Amino acid sequence: MRTLLALIFAVMLYTSGASAQDAAAGYPNRPIRIIVCVPAGGGVDTVTRIVANGLQQRLGQPVVVENRAGAGGNIGAEAVFTADPDGYTPLAAQPAPLTVNPLLYSKMTFDPERFEPVTIMTSIANVLLVRPDFPAKTPQEFIAYAKANPGKLNYSTPGIGTPPHLIGEMLKQRAGVEIVHVPYKSGGQSIQAVVAGEVQLTFENPAVALPLVQAGVVRALAVTSEARHPQAPDVPTVVEAGLPDFVSVSFTGVVGPAGIAGNIVAKLNSVINESLQSPDVAATLTKLAVDVQPGTPAQFATFLSQEMTEMTPVVKAAGLQGVQ
Repeated sequence: MRTLLALIFAVMLYTSGASAQDAAAGYPNRPIRIIVCVPAGGGVDTVTRIVANGLQQRLGQPVVVENRAGAGGNIGAEAVFTADPDGYTPLAAQPAPLTVNPLLYSKMTFDPERFEPVTIMTSIANVLLVRPDFPAKTPQEFIAYAKANPGKLNYSTPGIGTPPHLIGEMLKQRAGVEIVHVPYKSGGQSIQAVVAGEVQLTFENPAVALPLVQAGVVRALAVTSEARHPQAPDVPTVVEAGLPDFVSVSFTGVVGPAGIAGNIVAKLNSVINESLQSPDVAATLTKLAVDVQPGTPAQFATFLSQEMTEMTPVVKAAGLQGVQ
């Protein structure tokens, strides 16, 4: 009897595995729904919709982008975490739900480390912006001014735990300066606070920052990338200000739920990278001042691990661990 049960169980396992392999081999044979964990119009949403058009052409199936915003990206991430691992519900995300929220939230309804990395799509630096009449003209002068005026400078952000907030905390820690965080409800309000003189500085992505710089309503002091931004070659990096370890680059990437078949991950990785590198998509993303960063699932996994390692001491030193 035991032998018969064992045989039946083995057959069930084999049949289940074969069915999964068959399903993966025919992937995709129905529409794909990419979950974006931010509202429509944000950076990751824009990038995902651009890439999704290319995927649709290459896969021969509709690719629908669905926004599931809320809880700093956790709502959308949870929807994918609990989805069937069949490749039809991937998550397009930025740092928050994958590398930052695990540090900020005392309770999580999903385990970010159990997502299956597919690929990083783009990376983007931030620009340190000040009012046109701000006394410092270079990042070196800014650090010197901040040290001479501890606690007198305020920086605006779209909220606690957002990339501008964490960049500001990183700057405080590594430059040894004291600037005060002033959270607003949106990126637009954060920028307007600088323009209106409510605060002295903020950090913004180049797509938003550079047109405002060209309009003369704000001034760019530095970029947070390792090298100068190609669309703002005259703006120095924070590294050039004497902080060699200060590089902060945000990202957009795609992950799937745990258990997704390896050949589905490989296919998604391949078609996303093809879309990213196609001339029309690459040109569009360049206009948005983001860098295309195609890569392998293993490279994305390493990147996510490094991001978590980088952010952990920043969040702890700022007293942000478990604040949400």
